[in-house]
Amino acid sequence: MDEASDYPDPNWTILFVCWLLVTAATLGSLFFSEVMGLPPCSLCWYQRIFMFPLPILLLMGLFPLDAKVVRYALPLALAGWAIAAYHTLLQLGVIPESAAPCSQGVSCSSAYLELFGFVSIPVLSLLAFSSVVGLLIFLSRRLLR
Repeated sequence: MDEASDYPDPNWTILFVCWLLVTAATLGSLFFSEVMGLPPCSLCWYQRIFMFPLPILLLMGLFPLDAKVVRYALPLALAGWAIAAYHTLLQLGVIPESAAPCSQGVSCSSAYLELFGFVSIPVLSLLAFSSVVGLLIFLSRRLLR
């Protein structure tokens, strides 16, 4: 038996790490809103629109390994990243509050939770989307070789 066959395919491992990240982000988002009672703002809902399909989509790409899933997952992750970046910049005050789409309900510019004193929910979302985008781009480049 070949020693290399004892280990999983590195492409599968990269996709699995992406799946773990988006699953943790999805469960974390649901925990913040449903268990902790923190209501999501409009921008949070838009980020959820792009995050919530990813665990299902990436899981379908894992069994069996279908590298073409990157074609479908990467645009979702990039769109979510753009919204998370905008939301983070809005909370940091780089983008004026007048540019916030949240005219009613929960404010998009207020931080309702800050871990370690500076990591807000939009920053967590930005980190998750950034990690997934980076890994998916890395995977797509591995597949083009």
